[in-house]
Amino acid sequence: MTASVLTTDRIILDGAARTRDEAIAEGARLLEAAGAVTADYHPAMLEREALTSTYMGNHLAIPHGTNDAKGAILSSAMTVVRYAEPIDWNGNPVRVVAAIAGKDGEHMSVLSALALVFSDEAAVEKLLAAPDAETVLAMLGDVNDAVSA
Repeated sequence: MTASVLTTDRIILDGAARTRDEAIAEGARLLEAAGAVTADYHPAMLEREALTSTYMGNHLAIPHGTNDAKGAILSSAMTVVRYAEPIDWNGNPVRVVAAIAGKDGEHMSVLSALALVFSDEAAVEKLLAAPDAETVLAMLGDVNDAVSA
C-alpha cells in the first residue's frame, strides 16, 4: 500500500445529505471521485445497508459495499463527511459518515483504527468540533498507518 487511505480532500466538514441514503450516496461519490471505486460500488453500499445497518454508535456510521462488490474496488480508500445536524440512521443519530472501500481485506484494519477513536467519547466530541480537515486527519491518521503496517 503506497497511497493514503484518508487524505484531506476526502474529508468534508459540512455534508449536504439529510437522509441515510443521501449520505451513502455522498460517500460513494467521494470514493468514486478519489478513483477508489467504480460506479458499481454505490448500489453495493445500499445493498449492505439493507442487509445490516452500518451504524456503529457514538454518532458514527461506516457504509461500505458487500463482498460481491470486490470487483468495483480499485484501491483502498476512506471518506469522512461530518454533518451539522444528525442524520436519522435507522433511528440512530449520525453526525459522521465514514465510507470505506477496502482492497484485499484492508478495510478491516481501517475499521479497527476508526473504532478506537469512536470508542472514546471525548475524542468524538473533539472530532465533531474540529475546525478543519487537517485537524480531522490528524485525529484519524491512524487509519493510514493501519493499512501500511
